Amino acid sequence: MKVVYTDKAPAAIGPYSQAMILNGVLFTSGQIPVDPATGEISGDTIEVQAEQVMKNLGEVLKEAGSSFENAVKTTCFLADMGDFAKFNEVYAKYFVNKPARSCVAVKTLPKNVLCEVEVIAAVD
Repeated sequence: MKVVYTDKAPAAIGPYSQAMILNGVLFTSGQIPVDPATGEISGDTIEVQAEQVMKNLGEVLKEAGSSFENAVKTTCFLADMGDFAKFNEVYAKYFVNKPARSCVAVKTLPKNVLCEVEVIAAVD
C-alpha cells in the first residue's frame, strides 16, 4: 500500500490519509470544501462548495497519478437532498465518464459543510 499526500488539498483532520493506493487502485478519503491555502470552508452555497470539493479531489487524483477520467466509483454525501440538482451540475463537469455512484443525504457533515465526495479510481 502507498499513502498519497499533497499540500494542494486539505490535510486530514483526523487519523486517516488523503488517499491510499493498493494494486493500482486509488481510494480517496472524502473531500470537503476546505480551501487548503486558508483552512477555511469555501463559500456557503452548494455550487461553490462542490467546486472546491472537486478541486481538492483533482489534486489528490493528480498526486496519485490518476484523474477524474479514471474514476470508477464515487460516493457523494449531501447535507440536503434539495441540493441534488445543483450538486449534479458541478459534479457532471468533472466526472464526464459517468462512474458508478452512490449519493445520499446525511444528517451532518464535518464542519457542517454541504457536501463531501470520495472516489475510487484506477492509477495510470
